[in-house]
Amino acid sequence: MRRRDFIALAAGAMTWPHVARAQQPAKVYRIFWVSTEPQPDPFLEGFREGLRQRGYAEGKDVVFELHYAAGDPEALRQVVSELQRGNVDLAVSSGPATRALTAVKEVPILFALSGDPVDLGVVKSLGQPGGNFTGSTFLSLELAGKRVELLKDVFPELRTLAVLSNTDHPGEQSEWRTTKQATQALGVDPIYIPYFDAGELDKALETASKVHADAILVFPDAVTMVHRTKLAEFAKSQRLPSMFGWSEYCDAGGLLSYGANQRATYFSLATYADRILRCEKPADLPVERPTKIELTVNLKTAKVLGVERAISSLLFRANKVIE
Repeated sequence: MRRRDFIALAAGAMTWPHVARAQQPAKVYRIFWVSTEPQPDPFLEGFREGLRQRGYAEGKDVVFELHYAAGDPEALRQVVSELQRGNVDLAVSSGPATRALTAVKEVPILFALSGDPVDLGVVKSLGQPGGNFTGSTFLSLELAGKRVELLKDVFPELRTLAVLSNTDHPGEQSEWRTTKQATQALGVDPIYIPYFDAGELDKALETASKVHADAILVFPDAVTMVHRTKLAEFAKSQRLPSMFGWSEYCDAGGLLSYGANQRATYFSLATYADRILRCEKPADLPVERPTKIELTVNLKTAKVLGVERAISSLLFRANKVIE
């Protein structure tokens, strides 16, 4: 063999593996989406948009397998066996659906949780999750106190505040203690109305109708999110100014909300999805807190309650006004 031919053959042999790898089809990542939200799901769309921003094309680079059970996390437990088969690259759990996945250890899991993931037992700490779960928590004790302050600013005559709270919500007691401290510092008497999950919500509202409160504060969680229209209509029927945690409650007729933009949080969650799909470990990715906080005012509800003048002072500070 001539030397020139040998060199050409050797060069081809050296480059062939790289060419072959380049010609192999790219991996298509399989993502489980597990949610107790009703459909259509705006949070899924936020997450999808976040992935698109990071260069993922659905159907080409990533496929979703969607599992929904509106308001019923127990109904999702049957999907656990599918996750444990080992052919899923990532699971994303929305809200209390995270509980259904606590037994899964083989798959990285991203969550967006209204409560405390440490209290739920899916991470060791926010800074060092230490397992196969990480994501974002909406729970902020600072925001819990701020909601009370906003109500008092708008309604200086506020003396009694009904506080509707789901005791089955991870971190509920911390949120209640912070709220209680905030009300007492402002000379407001908090009336604690606890309930355990959706089955006791109607009874809690009946109690709230009898306590003669000046306003009502509803802690944000999946149960109140699912029943947000019922809660908004209840507050209006009782002539109670209402404060909620997310703007979706105001979209349903609530008066005020102060808290994280949920869609933006799911959009941001796609950053962690990208990092995990690139082989980073959830154990090393700190649980995040949303940075986009918004104040929402529903002027239509204000007119129904006759409090347009009272909330006018908030309009210049509001991120969203519903007219």
